[in-house]
Amino acid sequence: MTIYQKLSLIQKEFKSKKSRFNSFGKYNFRSAEDILEALKPYNDKYKVYFVIHESYQMGNATVPIIESRAEIHDSESDAFISATAIVGVDLNQKGMQTPQQFGSASSYGKKYALGNLLLIDDTADSDATNNHAQQSTMTSQQLTQAQDYIKSGGKVDSIKKKYSMTAAQEKQLTTL
Repeated sequence: MTIYQKLSLIQKEFKSKKSRFNSFGKYNFRSAEDILEALKPYNDKYKVYFVIHESYQMGNATVPIIESRAEIHDSESDAFISATAIVGVDLNQKGMQTPQQFGSASSYGKKYALGNLLLIDDTADSDATNNHAQQSTMTSQQLTQAQDYIKSGGKVDSIKKKYSMTAAQEKQLTTL
């Protein structure tokens, strides 16, 4: 089985609950740590492992940037697939020391890099919004994640098994 096939199966099977609660915004969310914890069973099942790399870049003169790269590696070969996320560090965030500002940005970067790799959307949990009558089409974030997946060797059919899409969205993916 190729790394692309393994990733496709993981994307299809993967679930990570939004087990944390933001009392200020009154919403549930998942953290990078929640995602990584939920990924551990797939390491043995598919003979893969996950790695996250971060690099710091000074963006424009006022906004430092953290680039996070999530990777899935095939333990049976040298193959890997990666996805990135870029976040700015808000140095004007009230109530936070500088290390907390960088830590917060780092956590967001990791979470979104993993989300891009695994095609996790950050909308409400499907059971909370499922009307059981119709399946909605891909969001623009899901489409962007799907495009990244296709560019890294993934197949449109794998995405179609997980999401419904408009003819225009499917055309966008098949022309990559």
